Amino acid sequence: MLLKHHGHLRRVLLCALFAALTCLTTAVVSIPAPLVGYIHLGDCMVLCAAFLLGPVYGVAAAGIGSALADLLLAYTVYAPATLVIKALFALVAVLLARPLRRLPPSIAHAIGGVAGGTVMVLGYFVYEALALGYGLAAAANIPLNLVQAGFGVVASTLLVALLRKIPPIQNILADK
Repeated sequence: MLLKHHGHLRRVLLCALFAALTCLTTAVVSIPAPLVGYIHLGDCMVLCAAFLLGPVYGVAAAGIGSALADLLLAYTVYAPATLVIKALFALVAVLLARPLRRLPPSIAHAIGGVAGGTVMVLGYFVYEALALGYGLAAAANIPLNLVQAGFGVVASTLLVALLRKIPPIQNILADK
């Protein structure tokens, strides 16, 4: 029983760590987008959290860390949408990659990441077009969001492959 709680505590701590890493990688390298918002490196951590921690803790870390970055960078109008959109990004990625376990992990992660990235790009387009009132002008951010998602997929696929080779990390993975 104690070991079960110890494992849960580790996952909660890793969730907090990945939320912080997501926030940090989002906020440190941020480039303003044409309309409103910014592009960043945080999607790598969004996907790493999803693939390493699974659909509960990974999704929580992705959404919370990304929304915190919006708050820190004064993009408060985006924070609620980011919480949902990045959580969906992570959720779609991990839920699609898991049934593909028979494929090499990097291919399964890339497929899941592309699907999740598509959800992210569409989510921000819909939010900017409808909630922020930009209409079709919101399409100006689509190419940047695609580049950001693409970088996140490639970088996270490589980083997760490296991290999975570290024995202490193998012990806490969500998909053991």
